[in-house]
Amino acid sequence: MDKLRELENEVRLGRLSRRSFLARASALGIAGAAGVPLISERAMASSPSVGGQFRIGIGSGSSSDSMDPGTITDTYMQVVNYGLRNNLTEVTPDGELIGELAESFEASEDARSWTFRLRDGVEFHNGKTLDANDVVETMNHHRGEDSESGARQLFDDVDEIVAEDDRTVTFHLSSGNADFPFLMNDYRLTICPVVDGELDLSGNGTGGYILDSFDPGERTTMSRNPNYWKENAAFFETVEVLVMRDSTSRTNALTTGDIDVMNRVAPSSVNLVGRGGNVRVEQTSGNQHYSFPMHVDREPFDDWHVRKAIKLAVDREQLLQTVLSGHGYVGNDHPIGRANRFFHEELPQRQFDPEEARHHLREAGHENLQLTLKVSDAAFVGAVDAGQLMAETMAEAGIDLRVDRVPSDGYWSNVWLEEPFVASYWGGRPTEDWMFTEGYAAGANWNDTNWDNERFNELLREARAELDEDRRREMYHEMQELVHDDGGSLIPIFANYIMGLSDEVQHGEMANNWDLDGLKCLERWWFA
Repeated sequence: MDKLRELENEVRLGRLSRRSFLARASALGIAGAAGVPLISERAMASSPSVGGQFRIGIGSGSSSDSMDPGTITDTYMQVVNYGLRNNLTEVTPDGELIGELAESFEASEDARSWTFRLRDGVEFHNGKTLDANDVVETMNHHRGEDSESGARQLFDDVDEIVAEDDRTVTFHLSSGNADFPFLMNDYRLTICPVVDGELDLSGNGTGGYILDSFDPGERTTMSRNPNYWKENAAFFETVEVLVMRDSTSRTNALTTGDIDVMNRVAPSSVNLVGRGGNVRVEQTSGNQHYSFPMHVDREPFDDWHVRKAIKLAVDREQLLQTVLSGHGYVGNDHPIGRANRFFHEELPQRQFDPEEARHHLREAGHENLQLTLKVSDAAFVGAVDAGQLMAETMAEAGIDLRVDRVPSDGYWSNVWLEEPFVASYWGGRPTEDWMFTEGYAAGANWNDTNWDNERFNELLREARAELDEDRRREMYHEMQELVHDDGGSLIPIFANYIMGLSDEVQHGEMANNWDLDGLKCLERWWFA
């Protein structure tokens, strides 16, 4: 029956007709199996069709939001951006990397040069045809020491980007990078057009929807692009993306029919939302993790013993069951999750040990330690509750943790990266190099602990260029150990992506690399 489910998924995605479905099912000898006619009718009934106004409530967003993709930090603008624009590459729902705006890509033998061939005839919303110069200028927007893009660190090893002709772009690297095409799928590296010699960051893209209005931190509306280059994609006539930071408000809006989809369903509300008459809850498990970064260049976090004590003073299983209601798994103070290829399964799991935490505090010269944690549910649903639970367990270790609840609006621009101890979250990344480069390399714009470990940085450069899989695994395992032991990130839990959907909303196989079907819900989902 697994093959039957594969065929049904092809029907739902519009890639297989009823006639072809029945023909293939018959060839497999399953057309007459019990239940097959019923299943096939359901698959046919949910085939994609164009139409409707899609309204989605997002649990993040800020008045400082911008159409500049390099500034994007949260789900609201990620979803908007992917509605308007495309990347060179795309991760499919089953985790495969394919070309998006690039029809093909290939590397030199040492993986120091990567050449991307662009699709022919792709147009931006203003009618301009995509060319290699658009790609070069988009990438240069994120490069260089003066760039404020969160993706700047991804280009540290890029020496030159060359437009070979109108449809061919080559990236020349200072060292080999076996995972480089994955980086081209970063949500900030969506391609913008060059207009009158300048990069147009207004929202004019090649995506399935055209921008109608944009209110930072409030609301974005879009209309279907009638000339979208992808077939069987972008099915809604209009889209409204709403910032709804309060979980209760999002839930009420979904259950009353004011929106069609919400993200960040509170784990404690899963059963309640799922009992709604025309609403269902879906979730995926990937590499999303909740973290509490400490600035290692600020007292008292500059002392390794203090960082170790804080990590030991947290009851991870309690956080998993209380904050996530079990919808996830415990973390081990490094950002590599079970969905990553080189996840370190043998690394001993850190346990709650208040006595050992007290020992490390004494080693640091602190019999008692007072800390302030800046927190908001803008970081993740339940972040305030998580802080309060941590305060209770840390008290057993002699740590007086004061939880300072701050406003959600402006959290990512005014608190994260600015304050020395905060709540945060990461969506995870498809590759170890991508995650480590962006959040843990020395000098990275989004290194939210200011950690700088010489051995880690050396391994990061070596592993990126290493083509032997066994050797890469050894390196990435050692890097996970270094972050676990020495890093400034307390990462107690990995969280499932939990979404609430109207029964009218349909989709195929759902990706787990990001929230909301890899952030592609606007172009992959449709109304029944």
